[in-house]
Amino acid sequence: MLARLLRPRHEVSAHCDLPCGVYDPAQARIEAESIKAIIKKYAENEDPVFRTRALLIKEQRAELVKHHLWVLWTDYFKPQHLEKYPQLHQLFWEATKLAGAAGAKGTVDPAIADQLLAKIEEISKIFWETKQAA
Repeated sequence: MLARLLRPRHEVSAHCDLPCGVYDPAQARIEAESIKAIIKKYAENEDPVFRTRALLIKEQRAELVKHHLWVLWTDYFKPQHLEKYPQLHQLFWEATKLAGAAGAKGTVDPAIADQLLAKIEEISKIFWETKQAA
């Protein structure tokens, strides 16, 4: 009797844990653009204190890129997306590796920042396709 009284009267379902408007790959892109700009400023400045600060900030931005990508991967994308876009696993793996210690976090090579931005753009295209299909 008690279970019947406490049972919800309406069952609902949602694509994600919050309204979908909260997810956007632009957050990762902005941080990756910051990484690219920091790498440029680092190369243009010989001051060791400035360079140290630049590296610290770049590493923080790289962590934020990884965070934003993982939020998209774990909270937004669902099994039906993976069925339609089987490359998602590999794409997110490559993008987070490019943001990590073996990538943008651990280098001052602008080519790595460009590669990271390209991966985020690929993710963004898929993301917006899924939003239009919803």
